[in-house]
Amino acid sequence: MVTEANKTVVRRLVDEVLNGGRLEVIDELYVPELVAAARGWIGPFRASFPDVHMEIVELIAEGDKVVGRFTCSATQLGAWLGQAPTGRRFERVDEVAIFRFRDGRIVHAWSLEDTLGRLQQLGLA
Repeated sequence: MVTEANKTVVRRLVDEVLNGGRLEVIDELYVPELVAAARGWIGPFRASFPDVHMEIVELIAEGDKVVGRFTCSATQLGAWLGQAPTGRRFERVDEVAIFRFRDGRIVHAWSLEDTLGRLQQLGLA
């Protein structure tokens, strides 16, 4: 079923790329025109938070879309948003993302996250 295959792509994004640091997998998950943009945020985020752990709370698929609800935890060990490493950890920051697919690859992604909560836990706000 297409919706289950699309959910598998999101699971791979979380497990292999975000949690596992295997940036080369991005080429398999995104359409070629989005690969650079995906690398452009995932690589720097992982450099700032190398122990990042995303947890999938829920995935809902319909048609060509998958909506995911996630929690994210990590320790800031590199510069982020112009801020020096704090060495502090944030826990279970809520995130929601909507992915649109074509031929089994991500063609569009939109997300919303609790950046203020993350900044507060890191002592940056």
